[in-house]
Amino acid sequence: MSGQQYPDVLIVGAGFSGVYQLHKLRKAGFTVELFEAGSGLGGIWYWNRYPGARVDSDFSIYQLSLEELWKDWNWEEKFPGRQELVEYFNYVDKKLGLSRDISFNTRVTSAFFDTTTNRWSVSTDTKKMINPQFLILCTGFAAKPLFPDVPGLDTFEGVVHHTSSWPETGFDMTGKRVGVIGTGASGVQLIQEAGPIVTHLTVFQRTPNLAVPMMNQRPLSLVMQAKMKEEMYPILFKRREQTFTGFHYDILPRGMFELSAEERYLLCDDLWSKGGFRYVFGSCKDILTDEKANAEVYSFWRKKVLERVRDPEMQRKLAPEKQPHPFGTKRISLEQSYYEVFNQPNVDLVDLNENTIVGITSKGVKTQDGVVHELDVLVLATGFDAVTGSISQIDIKGMDGINIGEKWKKGLSTYLGMTVSGYPNMFFPYGPQAPTAFCNGPTCAEIQGNWIVDCLVYLRRHNFARIDATQEASKAWVQRIADIFSQGLWDRAKSWYTGANVPGKRIEPLNFTGGLPLYISLIQGSAQAGYAGFTLTPGEGIKARL
Repeated sequence: MSGQQYPDVLIVGAGFSGVYQLHKLRKAGFTVELFEAGSGLGGIWYWNRYPGARVDSDFSIYQLSLEELWKDWNWEEKFPGRQELVEYFNYVDKKLGLSRDISFNTRVTSAFFDTTTNRWSVSTDTKKMINPQFLILCTGFAAKPLFPDVPGLDTFEGVVHHTSSWPETGFDMTGKRVGVIGTGASGVQLIQEAGPIVTHLTVFQRTPNLAVPMMNQRPLSLVMQAKMKEEMYPILFKRREQTFTGFHYDILPRGMFELSAEERYLLCDDLWSKGGFRYVFGSCKDILTDEKANAEVYSFWRKKVLERVRDPEMQRKLAPEKQPHPFGTKRISLEQSYYEVFNQPNVDLVDLNENTIVGITSKGVKTQDGVVHELDVLVLATGFDAVTGSISQIDIKGMDGINIGEKWKKGLSTYLGMTVSGYPNMFFPYGPQAPTAFCNGPTCAEIQGNWIVDCLVYLRRHNFARIDATQEASKAWVQRIADIFSQGLWDRAKSWYTGANVPGKRIEPLNFTGGLPLYISLIQGSAQAGYAGFTLTPGEGIKARL
């Protein structure tokens, strides 16, 4: 790596957003450094090593749209697993020569903005310090693991692993008594893998996961991919910007009850058979805004799940007659054999709403009924302090000297979901108050990444040293986020979409829920108006390059 003290830009994080920003900014003529806490590229895919880790997006759009990358890369599976994604990032690194500007095993611990130099002073856990003009936080939405506050966790004599920090060398659960706390996406994937190989599996569930089938998970032929590259790839990449979530399918323009009962059934059945997120984001326009339409979707889902689960008690816990929350208002998980696991005689499911965990003993998990569920291995699939935690865990101070985490405790505030007033020259793609949780990752990385690069080019061309969102524009953005969010059923669920999964965290909308086309029009509207909503300060910090 080049190791410059005063680069134009410092990027934090080497996932999709980080590597895309690094490549595009270098091409635009900026000097760039990237700090990555891990020892390799991949972002969440570097850290997600737990058994069964797999992306829930189709291979064709879960990649960067740069032709220099996709023309020579072939995928093995429709929904790539973690190892294949690590291999993809290594390929991207070699193809684009990224590592020369990356400091691995370097975690950013603090940053403050110096108004006299219009530069950030950034510190790391390796004692390395750097002073970039611009700071771009590509830390993603899931970089701060959430651990349960359960008495006695440190007394357990068995093995404890959080899904976000699984051993790099792996861990074999074969023949062991395994307990899993949490049934979010990582819990679902791990349970599928553990069920067939463990001696006994105990799943501790707070909320049933309304998972939908992945479907059509299969090896991919080189012939099929070669044909797609001739014409389809560019079309699919362009299509991403036209749909609500960045997939190649979109929400239907009809309401659920504009259809006959027969049409409703056939629609649900068709979406179900195609699999993936289509069941929600390829369905009718009102299923996330109208309770009756949403209940129709849940009813069909429940019917399908009950067909796969034999035991009535398991049916009651996994697919209750009373809908636990509106369908789709908690993160949808994709599964392959999740429900079949609960047909196994060696699998227990503890409903924590009926029988909560009271503590951890040296032997296992003790529940309210007095039973100690004896375990060899305890897996914490308890998720993350999502969306904001990735940024707020860093001690970042703006012009007023206030830590950004403390500032956000009073209420999340950004402008365009990429900047914060009072924290000049700082950007963050795939973060709070953007489409993040409702957007295909690489899609957001490119849409927001291009906007940030274009912004820095504009500042350089016009010799502006500082850009800072105004408080007025930020307040208007927060209100827009709230107004759009209130139109849906999102607040009916206890979800990381609102921070409700973190004890003591303020409950508020953390994402832009208006869809990608609207979001793109809003951020481009600001840029086309000379970056409306920002204060631009002239200075000598950026020298125009010809």
